Amino acid sequence: MRFKLTDDRIMSLKEFVTRKLKGSIKTSDFWALKHITFDVNKGQVIGIIGKNGSGKSTLLKVISGILKPTSGTAICDGNIVPMLELGSGFDQDLTGRENIFLNGAILGYTEAFLKEKFDEILEFSELGQFIDVPIRNYSSGMMMRLAFSIATVVDPQILIVDEILAVGDEAFQKKSRARMMELMGGGTTVLFVSHNLEQIREMCDRVLWLDHGEMRLFGNTKEVCDEYSGQFNNK
Repeated sequence: MRFKLTDDRIMSLKEFVTRKLKGSIKTSDFWALKHITFDVNKGQVIGIIGKNGSGKSTLLKVISGILKPTSGTAICDGNIVPMLELGSGFDQDLTGRENIFLNGAILGYTEAFLKEKFDEILEFSELGQFIDVPIRNYSSGMMMRLAFSIATVVDPQILIVDEILAVGDEAFQKKSRARMMELMGGGTTVLFVSHNLEQIREMCDRVLWLDHGEMRLFGNTKEVCDEYSGQFNNK
């Protein structure tokens, strides 16, 4: 996955267009991901680890279809529910109730399905009467709880998770983690990014370690996590 970076500091759209027409914009290539090749079997839970900026979130977006890779292909056999940026599809002026149907539609759920699951979503989110309040008045925790509740209302074949188990307060974190474990135990294939190695060790079958956009290791959870943590212990 390659991105074009602009080397010059451009302060306005007008300046960008003018310089673009003149051909005076300097760009450079940044490879966020290179030489990434791995397979995931049905029902496996794959942990993805690495320092900030190593390409973890970019990889999940490529697999989810949000980003089209510069070269190569990501082949996925099954419906995907990406839990990457919770609440990114919300409309701040709509109520929680209205956003259930808006965000659910973005995730590919039908109106009939969302009506059937509405009470379940509301109960899990613990929003009560606030479900009919515009979400611009929600705290960040309330918004994340609603988004998590919508995203996990089905049993997806492939679940893609980016640092999501820190949603809400401690009680809700335990509940969301239990829901994740339920999905994993039900045969859902999971790709899971986390900086919490204990979560990775406990929940994952195999682990992919990314370093500066490239694969450092991919294999047994204990071996990869031990190697990863060892780099910090040896300093």
